[in-house]
Amino acid sequence: MKNIAVYCGASTGNQKIYQTSARKLGHWLVENDYGLTYGGGSKGLMRIVADSVLEQQGVVHGIITQKLFDRNLAHTNLNKLDVVETMSERKELMLKDSVANIALPGGPGTLEEISEAFSWTIIGESSHPCIFFNPNHYYDKLASFYDEMTTQGFLDKKVRQTLLFSDSFSEIGQFITTFQAPGLRKYRE
Repeated sequence: MKNIAVYCGASTGNQKIYQTSARKLGHWLVENDYGLTYGGGSKGLMRIVADSVLEQQGVVHGIITQKLFDRNLAHTNLNKLDVVETMSERKELMLKDSVANIALPGGPGTLEEISEAFSWTIIGESSHPCIFFNPNHYYDKLASFYDEMTTQGFLDKKVRQTLLFSDSFSEIGQFITTFQAPGLRKYRE
């Protein structure tokens, strides 16, 4: 089974649409024969997406740091839970265990994780598609900022096209199945 890494927060946000979207994403993963790889947490959107996969008899692999595990923040009913020492190890294992990366709405940690995954795709360390799942237009301003990076010459237009912002599962599925990693970055003087 192929897994998709989902980055999301230990919070639920203040609008019900984020919880509903996390549940729908979990169902979509199972319906499309994907397992879930995620941060292993038992709170917020992390728990909701994991539980929605488990409720559908899907496979969930959690990867959590020892410090978070020691604070009793790990989900206890996963198919597999790896406990690692550092956040860097956690992120690397999540990338290795997945074929695509999706960010649900979240805070700075979520943004940092999906940004690193996209950076790795840009420099050729990964060949996975990166997607910002965008319910309620949560990531619209970030999408505009990535467009501005292109306009200002800090991100190649072809590379920008390999990053998806969408709340459409059909568009996300199509993006994953047809994805081609950008060629190695060419540096200008």
